[in-house]
Amino acid sequence: MPLRADHLLDRHFPPIEHAYSLRDSQIYALGLGIGADPLDARQLRYVYEGSDRQSLRAFPTMANVLAYPGFWAREADTGITWQKILHAEQEIRIHAPLPAMGRINGTTRITGLWDKGPDKGAFLQQTREITEAQTGRPLATVVQLSLLRADGGFGAGGSADAPPAPHAMPDGAPDHVCDLATPEQLALIYRLSGDLNPLHADPTIAAAAGFPRPILHGMALMGVAAHAVLRTVLDYDDVRFAGMRVRFTAPAWPGDTLRTEMWVRGNTVSLRVIAVERDVVVLNHARVDLR
Repeated sequence: MPLRADHLLDRHFPPIEHAYSLRDSQIYALGLGIGADPLDARQLRYVYEGSDRQSLRAFPTMANVLAYPGFWAREADTGITWQKILHAEQEIRIHAPLPAMGRINGTTRITGLWDKGPDKGAFLQQTREITEAQTGRPLATVVQLSLLRADGGFGAGGSADAPPAPHAMPDGAPDHVCDLATPEQLALIYRLSGDLNPLHADPTIAAAAGFPRPILHGMALMGVAAHAVLRTVLDYDDVRFAGMRVRFTAPAWPGDTLRTEMWVRGNTVSLRVIAVERDVVVLNHARVDLR
């Protein structure tokens, strides 16, 4: 069936309860390359529970994988040409530090649909609210913007406002630069946190999609950039990490050295990420908000 804007904007998503363990938090952090220096106590706090089993901290961008509703765009009633979806932007807002283990609830809704025209596709925005299951305390808001490359031209029925404008990058040289190497198997680790798209694991499927090898998950790339900010600007004080928004501009490969360039302006860290060996900007118009 063709895409119907009113149908998508009214789409119902059942609430999701997600229980996760210390092991889940550790695997998530390892999937970002954290713990590459096993003697760095600042990194160990995300991958080792401590001798008291009370020391583990959840890495802030783990909000991206909590209560995720799955790849619902593949369902027949959406009208979306799912094979031509492009993940354009991702944003998280952290309302309270994520527990290293626990039970959370997630509710997802469509919060925007913008027609760019028959030849340009459409933007679709979905928003997920994550709360603590027992208390209802808000923990995080996750906003995902997708480009539906083959589904523009539907006309009336979309959102009346405009899609979010890209974050404006500062002029001049960056204030900080951080290079983080990524291991060749990083995507194989990250997928254990729930994103099982074979594009990130199967060389045959990657080749069919036009890539020379499986690519790194966009949200793993986002997590590596967050690690660079925590390491360089915050000295791993994750309580000050209030949120992050990124725009994906090119695929990253597992094994890339990822160079994060950072501009600090008050409580905003603007950033972009370059795959050093290929000299390709893989993430841009990005920011981290600080407390």
